[in-house]
Amino acid sequence: MSKWVVIRLWHDDRAQDMVEYALLAAFVAVAASAVLPEYVTSINVIFSRIRSLTSKVAAL
Repeated sequence: MSKWVVIRLWHDDRAQDMVEYALLAAFVAVAASAVLPEYVTSINVIFSRIRSLTSKVAAL
């Protein structure tokens, strides 16, 4: 990668808050599955749907 590409990527923060929300959701899901193991299947289904949707959007 060229130096300018790296600098531009370093300063680009347009999707930063979306990543933060995703990390927060993942943390809450892990904490919930640790405390409430009966909801693990539901949490897995939700994250599978999210993964499917994000892969479809990324393909656009």
